[in-house]
Amino acid sequence: MRVRALAAGCAVLAAVAISATPGVAANTVGSGRPSPVALAAPAPPLSAPGLAAAAPTAVPCPKAAAPKVVRSPKPTPPPSVAEHRVVGGDALATPGLIVPPGVPTPPKVTASSWLLADLDTGEVLAGCGPHEYATPASVQKLLLAATMLSRLDPAQVVTVTREDLDIAPGSSAVGLLPGGRYRVETLWLGLLLQSGNEAANALARLGGGADGVAGGVRAMNEQARRLGARQTRAVTPSGLDAPGQFTSAYDLALIARACFADPAFRRYVLTERTRIPAQKALRAKGFEIQNENQLVYRYPGALGGKTGFTDYARHTYVGAAQRDGRRLVVTLLGAEPRPQRGWEQGAALLDWGFALPRQFSVGRLVEPGELDAESPVVPESADAAAPVDTRSTTDGPGAGMFVALAVGAVAIAVAVVAGRRSRPTARDLPE
Repeated sequence: MRVRALAAGCAVLAAVAISATPGVAANTVGSGRPSPVALAAPAPPLSAPGLAAAAPTAVPCPKAAAPKVVRSPKPTPPPSVAEHRVVGGDALATPGLIVPPGVPTPPKVTASSWLLADLDTGEVLAGCGPHEYATPASVQKLLLAATMLSRLDPAQVVTVTREDLDIAPGSSAVGLLPGGRYRVETLWLGLLLQSGNEAANALARLGGGADGVAGGVRAMNEQARRLGARQTRAVTPSGLDAPGQFTSAYDLALIARACFADPAFRRYVLTERTRIPAQKALRAKGFEIQNENQLVYRYPGALGGKTGFTDYARHTYVGAAQRDGRRLVVTLLGAEPRPQRGWEQGAALLDWGFALPRQFSVGRLVEPGELDAESPVVPESADAAAPVDTRSTTDGPGAGMFVALAVGAVAIAVAVVAGRRSRPTARDLPE
């Protein structure tokens, strides 16, 4: 009985010590700012320090009615990581609509998620589920471009291999020939104008070093992390569906911003048509390809972008344009082509964004390397969202020491009880 009383007393002491620990529910980092916490609902609007705000109900995104289609089941996304959902601002951690207060309702689109941002300032104007996982399809080729453009000499002549042509039957291709010799610039044009999957394989192989395509994909994922695209994981360089391959509308905006900062990229995506050269050694004639992004032809001030489609991803789109000295980019995931195609939905959102005052913002695009400089790497697991107290304890003993003493006392009491047992019970044996 005395042992049981001792154990009970120690348990009470532990509970009291834990409840008395100041700030035990807070999640702080070395910068002194509160770090994000997991939210079951959208992140609340920013509030004054020390004031708690209840998470509001998600505002539904304006959705255009689309004909029902038969499609494969959506891939299961990885576990949500709280820190990744608030990259760019707490208000972006919502599965619903986020717009500045008092602005007109955005146009209805069929996309499951989207984001609109300023290419120059990095301000996010609006979004719908900006940090929701989705599959990228061929807009993933922008991550390949953001990774490899600076690594490869556009004037270099390279040979296409049979392995480069190992793509899904019926998927988009430029028409490159095994054994054909092409300038790297021709591969980029084939990739960005015609969404050539064999061009993606060749560029990833060339930029991947000794590990070839695998090294190229690894470099893509390293670049995504450097850009702050923590919800992006590439498995294929082309964006063809593969298990575990995901991105988000926010991440796509980060990647697109890096691409549009490159003059060569801007020239490639605004090219309306080009010729794939003849291969005399293979007795093959040259031919012309055209830009598949209709924004280039039909939207005043268009800067270009990228289209995408797979059965899993549905239609995906990235487009950018400039007006009155302002450059905006829009990203869409999970769209259906009716009543509007992806580029038309993007154009409608761009029009809406250009009509907003310049000072309006709901968040921002982080700068390359910013997240790595601010915080340590967060593992991609469900445990990553657990609050961690990283405050210094060098000023003297805190409540954590009292908790440790209380837990130790409980452990001693349990050991005493265990020592008095004559033989183990079924509960003590491994299951």
